[in-house]
Amino acid sequence: MNDISRRGILAGVAAPLFAQKKDSKKKEKQGPPPRGAGLKPNIVLVLADDLAAWMTGCYGNQEIKTPNIDLLARSGVRFLNSFVTSPICSASRATLFTGRTPRQHGIHDFLTANPIADPPQGQKEVPAAFARELFISDLLAKAGYRCGYSGKWHLGNDAKPGHGFDYTYTFEGGSSRYQNPVMFLNGARAEERGYLPDLITQKACDYVDQQKKGQPFFLTVAHFNPHTPYDGHPQKYYDMYKDSNFDSFGIQPAASNALREKEMLGDTRANLRKCAASVTALDDQLGVLRKKLFQKGFIDDTVIVFTSDNGYLLGRHGLWSKGHASDPINMYEEVVKVPMIWSWAGKTPIESVRPEMVSFTDFLPTVCEMAGIEVSEDRRLSGTSYLAMVSNSPLPKGEVWEDLVFGHFRNTEMVRDNRFKLVFRNDGEGPNELYDLRADPREMTNHFENQQFITVRQRLAARLAEWRERTTPAGAAAQ
Repeated sequence: MNDISRRGILAGVAAPLFAQKKDSKKKEKQGPPPRGAGLKPNIVLVLADDLAAWMTGCYGNQEIKTPNIDLLARSGVRFLNSFVTSPICSASRATLFTGRTPRQHGIHDFLTANPIADPPQGQKEVPAAFARELFISDLLAKAGYRCGYSGKWHLGNDAKPGHGFDYTYTFEGGSSRYQNPVMFLNGARAEERGYLPDLITQKACDYVDQQKKGQPFFLTVAHFNPHTPYDGHPQKYYDMYKDSNFDSFGIQPAASNALREKEMLGDTRANLRKCAASVTALDDQLGVLRKKLFQKGFIDDTVIVFTSDNGYLLGRHGLWSKGHASDPINMYEEVVKVPMIWSWAGKTPIESVRPEMVSFTDFLPTVCEMAGIEVSEDRRLSGTSYLAMVSNSPLPKGEVWEDLVFGHFRNTEMVRDNRFKLVFRNDGEGPNELYDLRADPREMTNHFENQQFITVRQRLAARLAEWRERTTPAGAAAQ
């Protein structure tokens, strides 16, 4: 599958609501146009940690309270089928910011000083070549954007992320305590007092305060919620769920292949109450950030994107966390499907829902098209822009968006269309899985050995092989 066969948007569908790329040189000669005349929008990316789409109200959850996320969805475009490439934090974040797959950028797992060998979990450091990766912030900064980052980084060099960001507020590694965290403000260590989400939002708001009309900015607000530990949140959030049983969640007994999760699954409902509290605490932060954008007069010039680095199981399939919750690695819908919401006042259609399947590999091409940035072909991006869907514009005549997404996490690969999902492990040696998601959305029945599905299996396996070849660097073996 090539990019044009999937979509064809990058060939020139610039939505009428956005500046056309072909006019960029003319505009440079004339000087920047005024706001409201097609200038590049500000972009605010809010990135949650371990928040599955199914855990939010706008995606159907009736027990976890997410009023601000739901409001954002009603104010813009919500993608029903948004997928990460890797259901693990560092690898997923690297794909989101570079548009490239783990085979290409070299981060295959979460970064940790103490990786585990059997079964493999964690990656000690980023490869040397990762320093040469082009982030979306590098591209935007070169195009005239100011770039700020507040929150979890977890991609190496945590104190000083670099990559075009002129303002950073981060913590070291992939985990932090929620109360009185140790942070780094523009590289300087700070012993903070207070609640981590409040601090991350406040520094993001400080950055908004520094911005001026006519100078576009890209701000990432990367919250730690609802990542463990579940202690340390304000008591009011725990009180909201003290009587909740989460009967709709479909909790199952602990799976025999669960990895070090027995303590979480032993008192599943108690831990669900704590996790739900963390989700609602995150939701409140989105309301504070949007209020700041309103107060500063930026809301009409700003695209707000809300997503998460991976999903979470919370007791479904008898597992608690994400892709490495089990041995072998899992690619269940709960861990690969994440919220993806775009909102731009007056530009994105309100209360819009898109059924197309989109991937984290598509995010960078979409933002680049919005900002009028051409990405070099030598990056070998496998994703394509879905800007037309964001702006509710038609595709060119005769072109369609192909619903097909791919995943890769260590020895496990996934390909999914709008009905079937194939999971390949160990270069096809198994154990493998094939699910008919239309008949079996909770992935209970594995049809991989069912001869009635052999043509489906062969078709998806062929597409996966094409994707693997495209995203494996020359001279490198498939991971």
